[in-house]
Amino acid sequence: MYTELHLHTAFSFLDGSSLPEDLVNQALRLGYRSLAITDHDGVHGAMEFARMADASGITPITGAEITLADGSHLTLLAESRTGYGNLCRLLTNLHHGRPPLPVMLDEGDDPPDDDESDLILSHLRDYAEGLILLTGCRNGQLARLIDAGCFADAKRVLDQYLAWFGRDNVFVELQQNFVFGDTPRIAHLVSIAEQHGVRYVATGNVHYHDKSRHRLQDTIVAIRNRTTLDGCHRERRPNAEFYLRSPEEMERIFAEYPEAIRSTQLIADRCATFNLTTDLGYTFPDYHQASGESQDAYLARTCWEAFAEKYPDTTQHARDRLSEELRLIAKLKLSGFFLIYRDLLGLSTEIAAELRGKDRTGSLKYLPPGRGRGSAVSSIVCYLIGLSPIDPIAHNLYVGRFLNEELPSIPDIDIDFPREIREKMIERVYEVYGANHAALVCAFATYRLRSAVRDVGKALGLPLADLDRIAKLSEPRGAAGLGQELARLPEYASRTQSPPWSFLIELSKQLEHFPRHVTQHVGGMIISATPLNEIVPIQPAAMDGRYICQWDKDSCDDAGFIKIDFLALGMLSLVEECLGRIDDAGGKAIDLSQIDYADPDVYRMIQAGDTVGVFQVESRAQIQMLRRTKPQNLEDLIV
Repeated sequence: MYTELHLHTAFSFLDGSSLPEDLVNQALRLGYRSLAITDHDGVHGAMEFARMADASGITPITGAEITLADGSHLTLLAESRTGYGNLCRLLTNLHHGRPPLPVMLDEGDDPPDDDESDLILSHLRDYAEGLILLTGCRNGQLARLIDAGCFADAKRVLDQYLAWFGRDNVFVELQQNFVFGDTPRIAHLVSIAEQHGVRYVATGNVHYHDKSRHRLQDTIVAIRNRTTLDGCHRERRPNAEFYLRSPEEMERIFAEYPEAIRSTQLIADRCATFNLTTDLGYTFPDYHQASGESQDAYLARTCWEAFAEKYPDTTQHARDRLSEELRLIAKLKLSGFFLIYRDLLGLSTEIAAELRGKDRTGSLKYLPPGRGRGSAVSSIVCYLIGLSPIDPIAHNLYVGRFLNEELPSIPDIDIDFPREIREKMIERVYEVYGANHAALVCAFATYRLRSAVRDVGKALGLPLADLDRIAKLSEPRGAAGLGQELARLPEYASRTQSPPWSFLIELSKQLEHFPRHVTQHVGGMIISATPLNEIVPIQPAAMDGRYICQWDKDSCDDAGFIKIDFLALGMLSLVEECLGRIDDAGGKAIDLSQIDYADPDVYRMIQAGDTVGVFQVESRAQIQMLRRTKPQNLEDLIV
């Protein structure tokens, strides 16, 4: 049975025109048992794809179509965990400006014999273990040489692939999309494969799940090239045949070459031994302490020592609460997790001392470098190790939402820092754990209605003034309501059923929620004992000295990564500035941990909605709610 081994999703940014969900659902309808994902130069959508495929009973195959230094393409599929790690390292190098070189054909093409060039040249040769190489689409080096009639050079390229990857791991890739030149190219590729005793394999070079999506694919290519549809004929796909075909249809197309179909199943069976959702092998760094105690014992001793200081008038309730939390943490094997958070807070304390001055007196002496928030403040352990300034016993906070016997994932602890400390914290984490063991979580800028209308409209060549007006008027609605919104406007009502306005409505609806490009998460960072570039590719962020992994927070959670959130809160920067000015003016030192939580003047301001600039209660909706509910104490605000 045929298995599709060359497939692009919307995470081949502005090239694939179907989301992973669409492709998996279509594959299920068509009867596929296995399916590969091979997005351009990344695995950004691979975890999402693998999760959806697994849930649908389809075996996911992880790979990528990589771009070599000359712009040619190769398809690589992970057969094993080692192969996946090699793919991640290769992609990491590619995004750091070290793309793998193609096969060097002329003596004058040999790179200089220096360390950097050896590193570039080694990518394919040294990272071949565990990977299956398909020779690529019509933009592959082998296919280009065949099209140019350079058959001797094509044989040399194939010989080099065999030397690097081994005969059993190289497959000559055949694609029939009914484009001029496909048929003779396939015949030549089969001939050269047979001469070398190498298998050949059929692929579809899929870019969308259904043939009707070819219009969207043309449109996003125009968007990527910052031009109109009329201005990018050469860059667009030559026809509408790059959709996910049924296995039966592919068997009919390659009836003359049945081995090409059999090879797809052979590769699928080999790649089934690695599953991205279960075989990553991620581990959080172990916590090592000089005392030689176990992590559980060390955390318990640290907490009980702090307990004696924080609760001099000991209550049995507080003791029981701490004992229970320590029991849960030990059972869930999370002691190292909490201890590393404690050390990270220690790093922030060092940074705060460097920024504020180590011998600082006055109000800033009492000011902590950061504060935990969210459900973590309900934990007495978090309170005792300094992650939270809130006493959960005094405020009768329930810990079950943060920590319980049936915890589905690692607890989520958000720590807010002033901006200056947060920036230094990220740098310090790289220094302590190493750039290969720490990276920021990425995020994907996705299309919303306004951006979809503008980009699609520009590709269609519609007037910018009209697009701006439509985008602003339609923003409260989703893309599904764009047609109704236009029908409501007299100047557009008569146009909605005819091109190009009907295309604008249809394509904007399809494009909504598509990822447009990679950005940096607001504060999420992952730390790993295993080098991260063996688990997920790492690429430079827009800001110098920052590195992001290719997965967003949802994929990181699916992978079981422990995400640490360092969040920059402008209000904390303002509080720090205010306290500093009080100190500079010779005012009385203020310890914010000792303020009166029942100050009636403060609650009168809150009840009046005078909360502009106050974190979490400054939005228009929150202000209106405060005026209606009239909170009189901290418990009312918590609710």
